[in-house]
Amino acid sequence: MNIFGIGNPLIDILIQVEEQDITTLGLSKGTMHLIDLDERSRILSTLEGRPIEYRCGGSCPNTIITLASLGVEAAVGGKVGRDKEGNEYIRMLKEISPKSTLKQGDEATGSSIILITPDTERTMNTYLGANREFSLADLDVEMVYNADYFYFTGYMWDTEEQKAAILKAIEVCREGNTKVVFDVADPFAVTRNRDDFIDLLNNHVDILFANCEEAKILYGCDTLEGCVDRLGRVCDIAVVKDGSRGSIVHTRTEDFQIPVFKVDAVDSTGAGDTYAAGFLYGLSQGLSAEESGYCASWLASRIVTVKGAQFTADQFKEVKSGLDAGEWKK
Repeated sequence: MNIFGIGNPLIDILIQVEEQDITTLGLSKGTMHLIDLDERSRILSTLEGRPIEYRCGGSCPNTIITLASLGVEAAVGGKVGRDKEGNEYIRMLKEISPKSTLKQGDEATGSSIILITPDTERTMNTYLGANREFSLADLDVEMVYNADYFYFTGYMWDTEEQKAAILKAIEVCREGNTKVVFDVADPFAVTRNRDDFIDLLNNHVDILFANCEEAKILYGCDTLEGCVDRLGRVCDIAVVKDGSRGSIVHTRTEDFQIPVFKVDAVDSTGAGDTYAAGFLYGLSQGLSAEESGYCASWLASRIVTVKGAQFTADQFKEVKSGLDAGEWKK
């Protein structure tokens, strides 16, 4: 096993709707809403009878699915419900990553109901559900121990049970010489858990992914360079992304400025997840930190040219061919 990740699996429920449906439901078009089970049921019952498309989603799963689809031996752990959506998520995931180890709990499967209007705008309604139940009892210690890299995101600090499971996994990483890879993932997660995240960086993390805003919240720096300098003192590799201005890959000895690949972007959903996948793909292929940064930037540039957080099967074939052909090279 090259890469094992633990995250929040969310089944994406895609429904084509009309503008009037958004108004009827009282939603703000084009935004993401955190919803409870009652609101989830209200939306689905209101739209009952419409064709539904299911896809595997969630930040960490998006990264792992991308890696597995590119031929890397990668698997994800997490928790879904004992319901139709949970069974469907497990079925779809096994087609991509047979070694993934999702557990099933009592709550409904976490989901993101994505309402797509005729102008292709997406209005997302996210219910965390069974994700919040993930605990030590659900941790696959053997998968963590045998991996080359263990990957998780800041979203796993939502509950004490999730946090305890990740901290135990980090202990196992040290026993098995598994590299710890942490993606901060969200500015709000940093704001809520700043002290915990700094402790992680100081004592446990080998490779870090953060964007400029997240890094500034962590260390209170005014500049990107200042953030990179602080992060570089505690991690073997620190990657700080700065949107259209590219990213910086910092190692113990050097900094590398990684440019963006210019494309006509149509949807930035999943760009960060795909960047992480591209970087870990590079490392799994024996590339340097700088080369992995170029892989990450190139792959992220491909995902923003399509709708959604993941490539289709045909698109995966195209990007794999591009990676193999070295289209990412500077």
